[in-house]
Amino acid sequence: MGNVFGRKSRSSRVTEQDKAILQLKQQRDKLKQYQKRITLQLEKESLLAKQLLKDGKKEKALLLLKKKRYQDQLLEKTESQISNLERMVQDIEFMQIEVKVVEGLKIGNECLKSMHEIMSIEDVEKILDETQESIEYQRHIDEMLAGAMTHEDEEAALAELEAITQEEDVALPEVPTDLVPEIPEAANVETERKEARKQEDREMLAA
Repeated sequence: MGNVFGRKSRSSRVTEQDKAILQLKQQRDKLKQYQKRITLQLEKESLLAKQLLKDGKKEKALLLLKKKRYQDQLLEKTESQISNLERMVQDIEFMQIEVKVVEGLKIGNECLKSMHEIMSIEDVEKILDETQESIEYQRHIDEMLAGAMTHEDEEAALAELEAITQEEDVALPEVPTDLVPEIPEAANVETERKEARKQEDREMLAA
């Protein structure tokens, strides 16, 4: 019926290296099983050779020991093959890690190149210079606001203010043209009292 449910077949993530590692581990496990079986057999034959010697069957015991010696050599070869397989598995796994590291470095280098294309060294130097100028300018303002102005700074500020005033020609306030308001009546009474007191003082001095 085909793909009834519309599922898309996912691409297998198993690489050739993974398959090779799996095969090597399977061969290693088989050799270990063989090694275990031979070891058990050698133990039995060793006990049997001792029993034959006790029974006076020296020739059979000697033949059995020669066979055991041959199997010991096979056992040593098997151990060497297992070590080679394990070393090969480790080498492949380590190479896989190195490949991933190299791929990561490649991606990182491409990313850095694209970023360098966006911002050149000249742009970075310009931004750093502008940033430093802004920092120094802000520090200068902070010092001025904190009362750290010198006499020369004050004179320069006053001179700049005078120049701005002359340029803008600041207009003076106009003189009012309205009549002076009349003095209230209470103020007139107080003025008359002061004049009467002055007249009395003059009369007393003339007497």
